[in-house]
Amino acid sequence: MKKLTIAILLLLFGLILSACGNSNASESMKSANTETEKDTFTYESEIGPVEVPKNPERIVALTNGPNVLALDGKIVGIDEWTNANPLFTDKLKEVEIVSEVNLEKIIELEPDLIIAGSHMQNLDKLGDIAPTVVYTWGKLDYLTQQIEIGKLLNKEKEATEWVDDFKERTATAGEKIRAKIGEDATVSVIESGGKEMYVFGNNYARGTEILYQAMGLKMPDIVKEKALESGVYTISLELIPDFAGDYVILSKNPDVDNSFLETDSWKNIPAVKNDHVFEINTKASTYSDPITLEYLLEIFEKSFLQ
Repeated sequence: MKKLTIAILLLLFGLILSACGNSNASESMKSANTETEKDTFTYESEIGPVEVPKNPERIVALTNGPNVLALDGKIVGIDEWTNANPLFTDKLKEVEIVSEVNLEKIIELEPDLIIAGSHMQNLDKLGDIAPTVVYTWGKLDYLTQQIEIGKLLNKEKEATEWVDDFKERTATAGEKIRAKIGEDATVSVIESGGKEMYVFGNNYARGTEILYQAMGLKMPDIVKEKALESGVYTISLELIPDFAGDYVILSKNPDVDNSFLETDSWKNIPAVKNDHVFEINTKASTYSDPITLEYLLEIFEKSFLQ
């Protein structure tokens, strides 16, 4: 009987230990799950919900890199075009250049978030590497796009505050500029392309969003007809005078032939004669993120008002 009693007690003790172990394991799993929930959230992307880290530490930005940089996002991989932009040189030191076709290189970077364009290849494979959020270029206006990046990076407040402040400052600048040049004065944004030129509508970077949307400046009727809907319109060198407004923002590409600037056709344009041509660097003007917009806003205010 004594041996039986001891055996029963040992069995009960074992069951109690087992129950405690299961309970502790359950609590540990629950705690781990809770911790995971704290570290991630569901971002409603344009192709559906994506579980993303709240504070991403290793972002591969195949698109919208400048928007991420404006919010001090921690980028480890960037597209070649953003990397070539002189405005971002300091911010992209030691950041790898990547593309959606070089999956091995992206894997090596161990990203915890990937941002890609809807037109890109290998979107499914990118999603296997890390949570991947996709954007379609031009689907959102330039300010809403920044707020969306803010939501993605858990920095919506910072993004929204910048947008509100930028709207106020550009509206004020626009009022001052229109008061100086006249409400009916027209502005063209033209870019040098070597053998051909480009004229822009109101949403194709090069400061067009600032000039036409935020400041309310007018574009020539022919620019409105040809470039407003498409965003950009290609013209020959001979047609520059037809598309030049009272003021011309010349997006000058230092890597192409700019000999047109020495031709009589260019020199006889009224805006050129009146010293109403303001140059911007093409390489630093091809995005519509806060860093680029602040850079261009300063140029426009000085050019028009001083």
